Amino acid sequence: MSARSPRVLVVDDEADLRELLELTLLKMGLDVDSAATLGEARALLATAEREYQLVLTDMRLPDGLGLELVREVTAAYKNTPVAVVTAFGSADNAVVALKAGAFDYISKPVALDQLRLMVQSALRLNAAPAAGQAPAATPTASRLRGESAVIQALRAQIARLARSMAPIAIHGESGSGKELAAREIHAQSSRAAQPFIAVNCGAIPEALMEAEFFGYRKGAFTGAADERDGFFQAANGGTLMLDEVADLPLAMQVKLLRAIQERRVRKIGATAEEPVDVRIISATHKNLAQCVEQGSFRQDLFYRLNVIELGLPPLRERLDDLPVLTGAILERLGTFEHKVVLGPGVLEALRGYSFPGNVRELENILERALAFADDGVIQVDDLSLKGARMAEAAPQPLAEPAAVAAAAVPAPPDALPSSLPDYLNQVERDIILRALAQTQFNRTQAAQLLGISFRQLRYQMQKLNIQEPEA
Repeated sequence: MSARSPRVLVVDDEADLRELLELTLLKMGLDVDSAATLGEARALLATAEREYQLVLTDMRLPDGLGLELVREVTAAYKNTPVAVVTAFGSADNAVVALKAGAFDYISKPVALDQLRLMVQSALRLNAAPAAGQAPAATPTASRLRGESAVIQALRAQIARLARSMAPIAIHGESGSGKELAAREIHAQSSRAAQPFIAVNCGAIPEALMEAEFFGYRKGAFTGAADERDGFFQAANGGTLMLDEVADLPLAMQVKLLRAIQERRVRKIGATAEEPVDVRIISATHKNLAQCVEQGSFRQDLFYRLNVIELGLPPLRERLDDLPVLTGAILERLGTFEHKVVLGPGVLEALRGYSFPGNVRELENILERALAFADDGVIQVDDLSLKGARMAEAAPQPLAEPAAVAAAAVPAPPDALPSSLPDYLNQVERDIILRALAQTQFNRTQAAQLLGISFRQLRYQMQKLNIQEPEA
């Protein structure tokens, strides 16, 4: 006997829309029950022979709000995702529903291609292995290493968030693992087999942002020799991570808001929009609410991105994880023939350090210490923690860029540089080298001195071919 088709419950008081939804779902090979009111939906849920694989409800019903059904199903049927149908332009209702536990939403007029994508995502959540298919392999180890209570709670929270399509805002200090958390959410979600695209918003020149995010058509501007997809198209069906989202200029925030709300983007040079199906995860080390108050971040975009908050603990609050973290880092730094180990007292010395750069700084410290270690054994003196702490406590202010530029690249009197880009690159290179020398090539602290993010510094070092000197 063949397996029964997944069953979906449709709740909507508009007969025409309800019939359209039923026909679309039936053509997808699904069984469909329909209800026109909250009362009918509750009766069907109570008497159903088996759990629904999806509940699709309108927000406004004759005897109440669809939001009530979202809360009831989320509480009583934890394995049943609920999606809501919202009126055109009512983005606030969608945010409220997502915060209440809705799996996803779709706006009227209903676009059938978006409906099908949403239903397929919901069905993948509880999809069992097909007949004859081998059971799923043992889950891979979490990217978030550690066994402390705080990290175990974080992993449990990520497992819950992975079942939803709601936007997530990850906040935490620089180096605390925001991208790792985003990848973990994606890996545990129904979109795991689809692309995960991480974008550093602070590293893209403002003039190129629209082209990078939305793509462009051939001939749209000078140099557009071929058509190219943007980040949204590249992440279609999967997850798009907006790292350092607070660095987006206001003009780009407006365009991003529309793309997220409408789930459609228009390439530069195109006349029509195209649908995209992406889950948005944003991350920043800044306080977005404070950025809204200061006027540097749009409030409507803040509410759209900040549906669910996920906070990452700094390393100093989970020092019990140091043995696991150092073990994983040393395993990566060593080879099969040449193992790297910690000498006596090294872990204790690390426990006494505050790690302003978090896990990324721990990696930097161990990598630098290995360069000074004898026979792959890192000793306390190799860590240079005292110098790092001094640099953190009393950083020497850098000279003004203009003064550094004048001293670093002197130009003959009344002479202009023969190549402005090369001249500016040399100025930037000299400033970065001074900051790195001042912090003993600790990139985390050098970025802090320069007032930029670690990712921005790493990008500039790669662009200018700045490498750490060998010991």
